[in-house]
Amino acid sequence: MAIRLGGTFGARLPALRQFSTVAGPSAAAGDHGAGQKMWKIVSLIVALPAVAVTYINATMKAKEEHELLKTEGRPKFIPYPHLRRRTKKYPWGDGMHTLFHNPETNPMPDGYEK
Repeated sequence: MAIRLGGTFGARLPALRQFSTVAGPSAAAGDHGAGQKMWKIVSLIVALPAVAVTYINATMKAKEEHELLKTEGRPKFIPYPHLRRRTKKYPWGDGMHTLFHNPETNPMPDGYEK
């Protein structure tokens, strides 16, 4: 019985494998020049200008924020209890300042230093 089933399935196996031998453009054909050229053009025409526009937007926003900080000053300190928690000391300095602490812009738990 097992031989008979094996023979039945074995006879149908080549019919199932016809999908891999279909002629036409495929990964096995090796013709990728047109796709590569298209994506190169898309990268140069779309991606690079998009990066440039994003850079310009970011620099304009940074300048705007810097000017606003110069004219209005830093925001008023509000001692929210969930911010600037110090449960243990930092392993550097006096233990209260973060590693990249800026006394003009980063407040301590009780307010600005300067």
